[in-house]
Amino acid sequence: DENGLEWDEAWDITTHCCAYTNHTIMAEALEKWPIELFSRLLPRVYQIVEEINRRFVNQIQELYPGNQDKVKSMAILYDGQVKMAHLAIAGSFSVNGVAALHTEILKKRELKDFYEMRPDQFNNKTNGVTQRRFVVHANPLLTNWLCDKIGDEWITDMSKISKLKTFVDDKKYQQEFMNIKYQNKVRLANYIKEHNGIDVDPHSIFDVQVKRLHEYKRQLMNILHVMYLYSELKENPSFDMYPRTFIFGAKAAAGYKRAKLTIKLINSVADVINNDKSIDGKIKVVFIEDYCVSNNEIIIAAADVSEQISTASREASGTGNMKFMMNGAPTLGTMDGANVEIVEEVGIENAFIFGLSADEVMKYEREGGYNPWDVYNSNEKVRRVLTALINGTYSKDDPERFRDLYDALTQEDVYFILKDFKSYAEAQKRVEAAYRNEDNWAKSAILNVACSGKFTSDRTIQ
Repeated sequence: DENGLEWDEAWDITTHCCAYTNHTIMAEALEKWPIELFSRLLPRVYQIVEEINRRFVNQIQELYPGNQDKVKSMAILYDGQVKMAHLAIAGSFSVNGVAALHTEILKKRELKDFYEMRPDQFNNKTNGVTQRRFVVHANPLLTNWLCDKIGDEWITDMSKISKLKTFVDDKKYQQEFMNIKYQNKVRLANYIKEHNGIDVDPHSIFDVQVKRLHEYKRQLMNILHVMYLYSELKENPSFDMYPRTFIFGAKAAAGYKRAKLTIKLINSVADVINNDKSIDGKIKVVFIEDYCVSNNEIIIAAADVSEQISTASREASGTGNMKFMMNGAPTLGTMDGANVEIVEEVGIENAFIFGLSADEVMKYEREGGYNPWDVYNSNEKVRRVLTALINGTYSKDDPERFRDLYDALTQEDVYFILKDFKSYAEAQKRVEAAYRNEDNWAKSAILNVACSGKFTSDRTIQ
């Protein structure tokens, strides 16, 4: 309109300039706008979208004559809606996912018809994070140590971090590394004392899950496991458990009721456990308030364990997993998103992998065959934890407060929390056993740093 271009020239410029990165397959993030609203607010833009759609549908019909299913699944305007992801694909020269697994899921499932129509348009760009912020700025002690050992080239060329592999078996360096981790844990413990009023022991395992609060990220499974450990300690005071500090940080979308209820549960569990002197400080639970990048930097430097426990196939990539890896916290996680590539880089023996695979999850979703009641009836540990949700253990003033979480788990369990619970609890036992062997733990943690070169944003951008 403003430059007096003809359609073909304008479209040619657009489709040579625009690329589309798909960041998630979650339906709520793939925007669809009612045509009525869109056309009223943006009348001229809507006219243009109509013409883009008309031409795109013509292309579909030329390639697939008489195939109305293709039009239905790919049209930009359909069923009273403007489908923004479809518009982005039609108007772009490139469509990418943000981890190898995510891109494959886009090609085989979510955007299958588009991939079949335009295979050359699709590619993968695994996410990255910048080491200049999430190591150099966030962890000066580790930075100085790294520069002392391998020079400072890694700050601008992260592939050079692999030089650290030479030092993984050196006992002196292992000790130095663990001392840096301890000092960072003291820094975080001071932050927690100041902001939460909770005393945590820097000698305990700092088990950390910080990320957006969403059901598929399964913060609920993490806190259910904490409840399970607490009940074990209460029933059996001689239960041999290495002291743990479980650290959560998250924000929930304003209207996301179940996410808000999960935050309430975490804080309610923290209130009970942190004030129970009979367990001798074996477990502490902390929910970091106002989680943001600034306190994230203090947290990632101090983490011993990186919780990346999303339902397999749901997390597009994750970037917290990369920040933790760069700071020497092994991954406890599912084979989802970029976790798959982290494990490829560091070796499965230096991570704690559990749970259903993406293919298994998608098969259950396609064909059915999973009933959470089967787990409830066959697993006494699960039964005990779920009962604690609704018997007032963590909500004496209102025993029904967490009923919605109980119902969601027992009736649907859309995110396979109960299905993966046993496997998760076993992985947590492996974490504890590994941590008790300090030399081996240090080696594994240093290897995580040394193998993190792939996950710099410099590589993604290049």
